[in-house]
Amino acid sequence: MTNEHKDVNHECTTSSEEELREVTTAQSLDEDSMQVEDETSESSQGEQEEVSELDLVKAQLEEETNKHLRLRADFDNYRKRVNLDREAAEKYKNQQVLHELLPVLDNFERALQVDATSEDAKALKKGIEMVYQTLQEVTKNAGLEPIDAVGQHFDAHSHQPVMTEKDEEQESGIVLQELQKGYRLKDRVIRPSMVKVNE
Repeated sequence: MTNEHKDVNHECTTSSEEELREVTTAQSLDEDSMQVEDETSESSQGEQEEVSELDLVKAQLEEETNKHLRLRADFDNYRKRVNLDREAAEKYKNQQVLHELLPVLDNFERALQVDATSEDAKALKKGIEMVYQTLQEVTKNAGLEPIDAVGQHFDAHSHQPVMTEKDEEQESGIVLQELQKGYRLKDRVIRPSMVKVNE
């Protein structure tokens, strides 16, 4: 074989080897690039899973926190209602007894309106007056108060109209006469006054 042929063969071999090396390098680079992409993809997928898990945990925590706050608010409202009920029960605990005593007070007032002529009648009236005053003190200490009526403007909450009359000297809606005394227990009306109202 001539030198020329050897050089050509050597060049072809060298050229083939270089091409093969380039192809192998390119394949290797492609594989490395694919591996890096896979790793990046796996890493990014892992990060997304971590982020979505974190969001889920945050959402659950927020939901549990809201539940806790609602339960606490409900309990506070319940406690306030119980306290208000207890205060009302304490405040108006005498209402039933006092309501039943109102006819007794009415009867004492009627008895005191009778004119006593004899000495015995006057002594009896004096005794009735003393008992009535004691009863008034007891009921007042328990929170019972008479409702003002005569000369007041008619109040549907405190007054019960049973008659009307025309009096030119008074304004319309003024209570002219109290027919039966009304009472309130602290701030609650337990019996409205029966009244005559000016037209």
